[in-house]
This record gives sequence, C-alpha cells and structure tokens, in this order.
Amino acid sequence: MAEAAGSEAAFCLQNVTITDDSKDDYQCEEVSADDEFSLQEEDEDLSTALQAIQEQAEDAEILTSQSVLTSEKSVCEVPEAMDDFFCNFLVRLGMSRTLDCFQTEWYELIERGVLTVKDAGLVPTVYTHNQHLQAENMSLKKDLENYKLAANKTKEALLKMQKERDFHRMHHRRVVQEKNRLICDMKRLKAHYASYEPVLKQLSEKYETMLKQKMLTSLERDKAVGQVTGLQAVLENLDSGGVKQISEAKVHDCTRKKDFEGPTQKALREARQQKIIIAASSSSDPVKDAEKKMGKRHLKDSEFPVDTEVNTYLECAKEHTQPLKSGEYQLSNILKVHDLAVSCLALHPRKDIVVTGSDDHLWKMWALPDGNLLMTGEGHTDWLSGCCFRPSGTQLVTSSGDTTVRIWDLSRRGCILTLKGHARAVHGCSWHSRGDFVASASMDSTSKIWDVNSERCRYTLRGHKDSVNSIEFLPFSSTVLTSSADKTLSLWDSRTGLRVYTFHGHLHPCNHATFNTKGDAVASCDSSGVLKLWDMRKLVPILSIDAGPHPANQVAFDQSGGVVALGSSDGSVRVLRRDAGQLSALRGPGGAVRCLRFHGPRLLLSAGADGRLCLWT
Repeated sequence: MAEAAGSEAAFCLQNVTITDDSKDDYQCEEVSADDEFSLQEEDEDLSTALQAIQEQAEDAEILTSQSVLTSEKSVCEVPEAMDDFFCNFLVRLGMSRTLDCFQTEWYELIERGVLTVKDAGLVPTVYTHNQHLQAENMSLKKDLENYKLAANKTKEALLKMQKERDFHRMHHRRVVQEKNRLICDMKRLKAHYASYEPVLKQLSEKYETMLKQKMLTSLERDKAVGQVTGLQAVLENLDSGGVKQISEAKVHDCTRKKDFEGPTQKALREARQQKIIIAASSSSDPVKDAEKKMGKRHLKDSEFPVDTEVNTYLECAKEHTQPLKSGEYQLSNILKVHDLAVSCLALHPRKDIVVTGSDDHLWKMWALPDGNLLMTGEGHTDWLSGCCFRPSGTQLVTSSGDTTVRIWDLSRRGCILTLKGHARAVHGCSWHSRGDFVASASMDSTSKIWDVNSERCRYTLRGHKDSVNSIEFLPFSSTVLTSSADKTLSLWDSRTGLRVYTFHGHLHPCNHATFNTKGDAVASCDSSGVLKLWDMRKLVPILSIDAGPHPANQVAFDQSGGVVALGSSDGSVRVLRRDAGQLSALRGPGGAVRCLRFHGPRLLLSAGADGRLCLWT
C-alpha cells in the first residue's frame, strides 16, 4: 500500500476548463473565385513560389520555437499542490515509512475537517524551479564525468601515439643509417672491383696465350703421331713380328750395350717402343682414365663392376609373370612399430624381416608377419630418411637428417662406419648389388658415391638445381637413378660421376623414382600426385596418371613389374595394374603413407605418419 501510495503521489491533478469552439470570436472569411485565380497566376512565377515556400518554412520554425517556449513556461508557471510536493519529495529520497505516516495524517486531517485544501495552498514556484535546477545539475555532473573519462582515454591514446611516433622515428633513423652504410660498402666494393680489373685483364690475356700454346702443342703432337705412323709403316715392312716378338726384342735391347747399337737399330727400337705405347693406350679402359683424371686412387678403393653382369632377379620376375589383380589386396594386419611417423622401409634379401626408420631417430628390425621386434638401432641425431640392406643381408645402411650416412653391422649390433660429407639433410640411400658401394642423395642438390672399403667418397654427382629426394642403383649395374625437386629425373654413371640422361615431364617436384626388376622401366611420382612410367630403352614416358591432388610420397614395383603401388598423403595406397590400366585405392587406418614395399608375390607393406605398419595380402 505504501508503494502504491508513493506511485500515486508522484502525479498531480490540475483543473482545466475547455471552452466551446462555437463561442470563439474568430470568424472565417470566404475566398472568392477571383482570389483563387490570382493565386494560380502567382504560382506560375517560379521565383515567387520558391520565395513563398522559404517564408512558410521560416514561419513554421518560428511557430514551433514559440510553442516550445510557451509550453515550458506554462509548465514552470503552474504551481504544484502541497501534498503532491511532499509526496514527491519523500519518494525521491526513498522514505517510504515517512511517506505512509504523512499520507495517513494528511488525509485524516482533511476528513476531520481540521485542514482544508485551501488552507494548505500551493507550493511556490521557486521550489519547483529549484528541483528542475537540481536535476539539471545532476545531469551536468554526469556529463562532466563522462567527458573526463573520454578526456583520459584520449590522453592515453595520445601518449601511445607519441610513443609509437618516437619508435618509428628511431627506426627510420636506423634504416637511414643502415642504408648509408650499405651505400658506402657498395662504393668500396666497386672501387675494390675496379682495382681487380687490370689483374683480370692480365689473366684473360694469359689464358688466351695458353690456349694458343695448347693449340700449337696439339699440332706438334699430331705431327709427332704422323711421324710415328710413318715409322710403324717402315717397321711393318722390315719386321712382320707380333707384339710378343716386339716385347722380346725390347727385353733383348734393354740388356744390350749402347756402344754396339747402330743408328738403324736405334730407330727400330724407338719405333717398337712407340708401337707398344700406342697399343697400350688404345686398349686402356676409359673408366680407369676417368678415375685418373678425377684424382689419385686410394689403395683400398674397390673396382667398379662392368655392366655385363647377369641380373639374377630376372628368374624371380619370370616366375611371377601374372600379377595379382589390384582388387585382391586386403588389409591383413596392422603393427604399431614407432611412436612417431615411419619414413622408410627396407626388406631383407633372404629372410622375412623388415626394417623401419622413423622420425624418432631410431630404426627397428621386425619379423614378418608376426611383428616381433628383433633389433633397435640408436645413433642418429635426427629423423631417418632412408634404409637399405646389403645384398648379403649382413649389414644395413641408413641416411638421416643429421647429414650423415651410417653403416650398421647386424652381427655386432652397432654402427661400424659413419660417412660425412653432405652439407644438408640426406634424403635417401641405396646399396650397390656388388656390396662395395653406397649412394646417397641430399638436400644440398648433390649425390655421392661412397666406397665402403676405402671409407671415402669416390664421386660427387652434381647437376640438379634443387634438393635430390631419392637415389637408387640399377640392379647389377653402375647406373644410378635420382629424382629431384627441380622436377627432373637423372641417370648417372657411377664409374665416372657423369650424368648420362635427364628425364623431363613432371610439372611439380619429384619425390621418388625407382626401377622395376627387369630394369627396363622407371616409375616416378611428384608432389601433385602424378604417377609416370618411363621406358628405359627408348627414354620416353609410357604412361602418366593423375592420382592427386594430394602429394605422392613413394612408388614401388612388384616382382613381376606389372603392378605399381603409390603411397599418397591422403592415407591411401593406389595400386595400378599396367596391363589393364586400372587404378584402385586401398584405404588404411589413417595418416599419410610415406613408404611402401612389395614382399614376394602376395604381400604389400605400407607405413606412414601414424607410426603403424600395414600388411596387405
């Protein structure tokens, strides 16, 4: 009841008399037709009409302002009843109990007749005016506080902007100083280069003179060869003996005294010696000549095999001439082999054993198909990128991101040799079928041929313009295949360290390339998921399949060469049957497939980013 009374006390009642409109003294005047016609004539003048509209707008503004003023004035001049004033005052202060008591006593007095409304009177307008001023003062204080807060925020923003301005000024000064210093260095380098120009001119002149001398020497050599040829003809006319007789005559001449040697015999002896030298030079091996040109040979260096060796893998390939259909591969087992991603696989040449290398710096040896752990190798300080068994199966080579290549003896269960020479991470390694040489590919755009016996680098293969991502020996051959991020594949002769041929065709960086068992085809894949097959005899592409858009990480042939498997970053293994041209997908448990291998005619192994090894049969 008190709250209701308080809410009612907030309002005041006023007596207002409404007069009848009919009693107004204002009378309307009629407008004649002539006046309307005159108005229409005036409207025809555009300037007069615009002026009239402007005047009407001004009059309307004046009337509205006057009405606002009169209304405010009327509100202020109307006095407030005394009881309403007291009620409003108590409500504003929150004195509800006092308000209840006041209302009770006030209305009791009025009912008794002790107090009348006339006696109470009205509140003077000055109190109402004070209330309005107080309310206005409160609103002005609130506005002042808001303005102070805004001013403080503006001040903070100004200080922040000043600090940033000072920082940028200081940075600009540093840049200007650095620019001036670089300009001075450039000037000094230009002056230094200008001081070297005379020396370069002298060297170029010396180089030209040396070329001329070389040409003269070659002419003299040709002349001497002509003379030797003439002496050979004379020798053939005088003596028709073979090389064996010449060698005997040489021994006999060496033991003979010079006093008993006449001019004719001396000429014959020199001619025989020249003939033996020419025969020896004509029968020399170009590979050995290349080795002599490359540098002195080490005593423990191994001999590079000839390319006429028989590929023993061809017998296995003939046994499996009928490849399995791609749809027959099914996931038979999953082994958790590493905590981190598996980056490489290697199969033992004689036993059911697989080696896995991982980003956890370890390689592990597992028995197939049960997955029993046989051995663990520790020693690399970074992720493993490749692994390969020696053809005898007694040793293992691994490559790593720590720029080294390590050779492990499985019988000793430890590393026996560390090969250092690459400037950046090593991406792959391969062991020659003879077992004396190891090849490695690196991110420094080079590949190296290592001699295991002499424990040194025999050749550095230079030619790629970007990272070399894979390397592999052609079985029972000295040919090396590399794939690079410069979108090319290259064939190299490991006996000379020279590039033989370059395959062009990929539009994206090549991630991996491999030979088939017969050695007559090459499969490669790139970072856009494109798989290409190349003919080694014609050196042309045979087939190109887009398995993208995810990158293809590794490719592998089966023993027959009729099935190609591709590991993709989308977690699937793509299987291509060459005779049918069909490409199917094998979906694993998940994670990018980074490496895969065929083991025998009926087993496919794949591993990837989830650290698991999948067996497909």
